[in-house]
Amino acid sequence: MAVLSEILIKAGIAGLGTYVPEQIVTNADLEKIVDTTDEWIVARSGIRERRIAPPEMAASDFAVIASQEAIADAGITAAEIDLVIVATNTPDMLFPATACLVQDRIGAINAGAFDLAAGCTGFMYAYIVGSQFIATGAYRNVLVIGSENLSKVINWKDRKTCVLFGDGAGAVVLRQADPGSGILSYRLWSDGSGGPLLRQPAGGSRLPASHDTVDNNLHYLHMKGRDIFKFAVRATGKAATEVLAAAGLGKSDIDYFIPHQANVRIIEAAAKRLGLPREKVLINVDRYGNTSTASIPIALAEAVHSGKIKKGDHLLMVGFGAGLTWAAAVVKW
Repeated sequence: MAVLSEILIKAGIAGLGTYVPEQIVTNADLEKIVDTTDEWIVARSGIRERRIAPPEMAASDFAVIASQEAIADAGITAAEIDLVIVATNTPDMLFPATACLVQDRIGAINAGAFDLAAGCTGFMYAYIVGSQFIATGAYRNVLVIGSENLSKVINWKDRKTCVLFGDGAGAVVLRQADPGSGILSYRLWSDGSGGPLLRQPAGGSRLPASHDTVDNNLHYLHMKGRDIFKFAVRATGKAATEVLAAAGLGKSDIDYFIPHQANVRIIEAAAKRLGLPREKVLINVDRYGNTSTASIPIALAEAVHSGKIKKGDHLLMVGFGAGLTWAAAVVKW
């Protein structure tokens, strides 16, 4: 369990930015293209609508817009960014890294850049990795982005998956936190034995693109939903309990719980396990669906910019996803 040493610099979030496409696809819209109903979708996921990208937009396009907003919010210029980390499962291409494309387009001329893949947990992994560069004093400003264009890898004939996901991006600028604030504790977990439960089988070196992989829909997202649900509920509760203990806090100390927005039933089950009332849980999955790596930063940015989250609040952030991976952090705002 990682608790930041007092000799290290605590990383804080200095700026936040988001982007979601303009097009809204409601459950009623999906009823017209797949065998489903609004009632079925809401009952099983809590999702009522999601944002879908136009054909010409890729993950880097979302990331650039969210990043520019975060940089402006932090009151710095792109030239002051030392490092760009993009967490994504839907990169523009396998290489070069989407982060390099973003670094160039935003004008971060002094920054290194790389992508990080950890399923829907990607933002939490990138946030924690980025904080290490601040903690050691190596860098002053680190840009961390979660950006997804999941509509491009969804089989729109599969009613079990196409109703769940949406597109969007969230970005944060990390730098030294004010005294008494910042990341208090964190931990990363993984279990590769669960890899087959959520994956995009083709397109890599195991199954390179071919007529066969395309004909068999292997370039789409494949998920064993029931197994993922069980894993997510178990992992979220365990992760939250461990990082709270590491931070020396109890459940009652948490002002806001910011979980990965995959499914409202998972969120509600985790909140119940933690004994948290509804008003302490940030939920926007009903409006955006599962935006994967973008879900936590979008929810965080909305709460901060609306004035809900205030200085001194204790935040508990938990993500889970393909890999299998999961991660959690306790932050004092």
